[in-house]
Amino acid sequence: MPVSIVIGSQWGDEGKGKIIDYLSKSADFVVRYHGGNNAGHTVINEYGKFPMHLVPSGIFAKKAKALITAGVVLDLEVLVSEIEALEKAGFNLKNRLFISPRCHLILPYHKILDKLYEEVKGKAKTGTTGRGIGPAYADKVSYNGIRLHDLLERKQFSDRLALQLKIKNKILKALGGRPLSQKQIEEEFLILRKKILPYITEPYPKLTKAIKDKQNILLEGAHGVFLDTDWGTYPFVTASTILPGGANAGAGIPPQKINQVIGVVKAYTTRVGAGPFPTELFDKQGETLRKAGGEFGTTTGRPRRCGWFDAELIRFAAAIGGFTEIALTKLDVLDELKEIKICTSYTLNGKKVSYFDGGSVFLTEIKPVYKTLNGWHEKTRGITKYEDLPITAKRYIEEIEKQIGVTVRYISTGPDRKDIIVR
Repeated sequence: MPVSIVIGSQWGDEGKGKIIDYLSKSADFVVRYHGGNNAGHTVINEYGKFPMHLVPSGIFAKKAKALITAGVVLDLEVLVSEIEALEKAGFNLKNRLFISPRCHLILPYHKILDKLYEEVKGKAKTGTTGRGIGPAYADKVSYNGIRLHDLLERKQFSDRLALQLKIKNKILKALGGRPLSQKQIEEEFLILRKKILPYITEPYPKLTKAIKDKQNILLEGAHGVFLDTDWGTYPFVTASTILPGGANAGAGIPPQKINQVIGVVKAYTTRVGAGPFPTELFDKQGETLRKAGGEFGTTTGRPRRCGWFDAELIRFAAAIGGFTEIALTKLDVLDELKEIKICTSYTLNGKKVSYFDGGSVFLTEIKPVYKTLNGWHEKTRGITKYEDLPITAKRYIEEIEKQIGVTVRYISTGPDRKDIIVR
């Protein structure tokens, strides 16, 4: 610190929630700066198990203030349910949770359109979570968005909603959906507005003062680099900027103030939904990883596709993200494997190629080049000292470092907060 960012380095689900929860002990502010409730960070600590979708995972740190800044799109129903769950668990969020009024809202038509678009696409669907994230961001950049600012003024919200329903109801009808009632939406959102009103405060001045005072700020990335709308496996991506630079737009933090970038990397690779996946396993080993790792989506519950560690991807993520260190998660999932493979590079028609040489179709045509290492056949779960790891587990970690050129600083050896090695 003082300004650190935790960013997913694969296709999400890397274990960011645990790393954020661990690091937030030293944070004065924890910040969500992009994405919506299509992200899911699972935090397991002494208070219980919490699937976090909008409230920053660092909220569990006693001194940290939690900020949801302008780059986030909000499903108010989900946000209210998270706030209520935290309050029920004994957390007092007063003067601890701050939500920017610049946040755009996810309206009922966004969720319906999300699903209708997928239905129309048929076999070509992109595999969205159906949470309305893409349509909400589309409205944002096409000047059709509605923000919390608007909800604070009842007439302003009503006028803007009326305009949008003129547009959206025609689209819904054209795609086979039913038109929506303005009265019903207004009634629902006014109830939600009342519940979140105490937390709506622009966080920007708090962050600028914190930077000036050299306080510790922890930025929470919501997805993974390869879901980035520009640099990911488009169109099988999310709707926001994942890279550290996105914090400048989404939170108002100048990029030169970010001095620590922690890339979270799973010890193997997973992906949810459609899209290319060069190292995907379609055999018993893939199923073994899925079961041992509990690979089912926090947000959707969908089974995750599993495959070997892809160093070609992580090299690119580390370079474009400016990673200063790596947090390696779920090492213990590999405990029972006899052999473990690392993809070291790609080839196409016998020629070495890189991730950035092509798009999604290109990534379905390349062939991964593997290096095979011995497994360790020993229990690593709960180990907290690097010297206590099996020697073959250390060799695996050191091979990852060699391949990507970044130090593995944190190693997660289990789901609990205490199951971590700090090198």
